[in-house]
Amino acid sequence: MATDRSLTPVAAVLRICLHLLVAGLLALAVARSSVHSSRPAAVTAAAVAMAAVYAAGPLLGVVRRSRTGSAVWLAVLTAAWLALLALTQDGVWLAFPLYFLQLHLLGRRIALVAVGLTTAAAVLGFAWHQHRFDVAAVIGPTLGAAVATATVLGYQALYRESEERRRLIDELSAARADLAAAHHTAGVLAERERLAREIHDTLAQSLSSIQLLLRAAGRALPEQTEAAAGYVEQARRAAQDNLAEARRFVRALTPPDLEDSSLPTALERLCATTSEHSGVPVRFHLSGDPAPLPAPHEVALLRIAQSALANTVRHARATHAEVTLSYMDSEVALDVFDDGTGFDPAAVAAPGTGDAGFGLPAMRARARALGGTFTVESAPGQGTALAVLLPEPAEEGAP
Repeated sequence: MATDRSLTPVAAVLRICLHLLVAGLLALAVARSSVHSSRPAAVTAAAVAMAAVYAAGPLLGVVRRSRTGSAVWLAVLTAAWLALLALTQDGVWLAFPLYFLQLHLLGRRIALVAVGLTTAAAVLGFAWHQHRFDVAAVIGPTLGAAVATATVLGYQALYRESEERRRLIDELSAARADLAAAHHTAGVLAERERLAREIHDTLAQSLSSIQLLLRAAGRALPEQTEAAAGYVEQARRAAQDNLAEARRFVRALTPPDLEDSSLPTALERLCATTSEHSGVPVRFHLSGDPAPLPAPHEVALLRIAQSALANTVRHARATHAEVTLSYMDSEVALDVFDDGTGFDPAAVAAPGTGDAGFGLPAMRARARALGGTFTVESAPGQGTALAVLLPEPAEEGAP
């Protein structure tokens, strides 16, 4: 009866019902002994002894914690019941709650043996009091044992299934929490990479241009004040554009060059601005009929062009550069070429080891994120050509 495990609400109700059943059957045996028994005092004493042993079970810690203690207590209780059965035939009814106790406290095999022996004792005791052995003496205890066994084993099976489902639900909840944490971490890393690309392609490149302009202004001073003033004015406009970019990062808006104009116009303006700030002639070419593109495609192409031209200005020592935007049937291509010193693409530093090592992987990541391709063709002394090819998304409703 007493176990170390916490009881479910259903088990607690069944436990109370078992207590009431034992108390009721003992009271019934005592009441009937005053009428039908020649030894009512002995029956009452046996019933009180059995009640005392039964009540001691839940109170004894060893019974609650140890299966051996439970078995000893159950043996004493069974002995008290046998004494009561020997005194009155009404004791046979106490076999029914004993079945439940044996099935609950003992191992399955031992419990079934104990139930069988208790059933046999009940049948023999009832027949001895009746002075005859008939079918009724067998059916009652046997049917009670069958009902008790089916009830307890069925409840235990349901309990095991419920515990298994609870365990699976706990595992599912833990897996869901781990998956949510993994998605959160992946989102944080993706956003961090996106911001790194945005900062590299815009703010960092613009700050580098400002630095070059201010250096040129410093070299022009004090002899060439007008030229220095021009450099400072260009640096001021670049800083103003940089401030606009930073504000739009905070608001998560599109690049300012794309807010009020198309992608070809933004690229043409980029080429003109780069030529003005760096002194390197940059020409823009448009091929095909311009078609509207999703904002992510336009942003990616503009950022790649910005990063490529910034690398040309800073590293290539080119005499001119060209940017070509081509609209095809199902693709859009961006090509950036310069006649600079070139480099070995296989020898470019890994990302994180320097600015030069981050630009190319960032451009490649932008293209791949939209299902496109990014290629670089360059060699020392032979210039550099970058090519980006993005698929145009199909129109809604298209087959």
